[in-house]
Amino acid sequence: MSQYSQLKAMLAITKASLRSTFRSPSAVIFSIAFPLIFILVFGFLSSGGNINVNVAMDQGSDTTNPIYLTIKNISGFRFVQGDSSKIQSELSKGRITALINIKATGNPNLPYTVNLVSSDAANPQNIQLVKSILNSVISKINEQRFAGTPSIAVVNNTVKKVPGRIYRTIDFVLPGQLGFSLLSAGVFGVAFLFFNLRQQLVLKRFYATPIRRLYIILGEALSRVIFQLITAIIIIGIGHFAFKFTLVHGWITFASIMGLSFIALILFMGFGFIVSGVAKTESTIPPFANLITLPQFLLAGTFFSIDNFPTWLQPFCNILPLTHFNNAMRNISFEGANLIDSWADISILLVWIVVVYALAYKIFKWE
Repeated sequence: MSQYSQLKAMLAITKASLRSTFRSPSAVIFSIAFPLIFILVFGFLSSGGNINVNVAMDQGSDTTNPIYLTIKNISGFRFVQGDSSKIQSELSKGRITALINIKATGNPNLPYTVNLVSSDAANPQNIQLVKSILNSVISKINEQRFAGTPSIAVVNNTVKKVPGRIYRTIDFVLPGQLGFSLLSAGVFGVAFLFFNLRQQLVLKRFYATPIRRLYIILGEALSRVIFQLITAIIIIGIGHFAFKFTLVHGWITFASIMGLSFIALILFMGFGFIVSGVAKTESTIPPFANLITLPQFLLAGTFFSIDNFPTWLQPFCNILPLTHFNNAMRNISFEGANLIDSWADISILLVWIVVVYALAYKIFKWE
């Protein structure tokens, strides 16, 4: 008599559960349809193409240097002309993102410094974009003309960005919507799944078979992981081919995103296990799940940057796991980072995994 295979039994559960998930309208709607609706809306709204920012040159700025000669021809910058009072007025209203001042230093090792003046009315994302473009220009000039010099210039309060890359609205929107999909499926999907398996006595029937409890969990979890990774491929594919979502290094970037999505999904499923254990009835699952998901949808940079929130609220935003998924996702897709480069965000996700599954182990119920 052949020995009972736990692995084959687990894969059979995975296959049956995956088939059931694809047949579930709610699973398809929440995991694929909703995120795609947001992507299509924002994609068509931004189908006009690239982000352009209004900037102006300070009247005392040096305009004979190679930095200015390069940035004045960059399509992402719209240079506003006018007298000092007009420029200051437009700057204070946020209609000009930044006032650029390039100063000669007289230091051969650092010939120029670049200073930016902005206002609270300006979009923080656009300010970061200006810094990114300036750093890109400086980096390119250094490579081409000043290889023997530490740097031709430095931008005050620099923010490291991938040089010369066009930042589109979809590059901000899609990572948030992918996080939305993974979090929704991980929490709601797992919570309802295991609650119903318990209520319908399916788990109890499994006890009558030789399969171990761990393999029951793994089988169901594997089906959820496969389904969600397929939805991630669909979302990224439509975003990239229809709306030019940036994948800096092509398939390598895509593989890094899938690895990050896998880590995030494991974490979000842990929240689902907790909710399924806490909920006493099926009607109590949505309130408990929303306590976990809603703050993250609103405060984790899903729809807009957390820089727009009050300063006192931002530390809380930076604790949320979805914030770190969104940050890492945007760094990987647009800035060309890999999983190791995003280790600061990923390590926080891993800490959350340890905490969440320790709690889920205590709370999860089989009957």
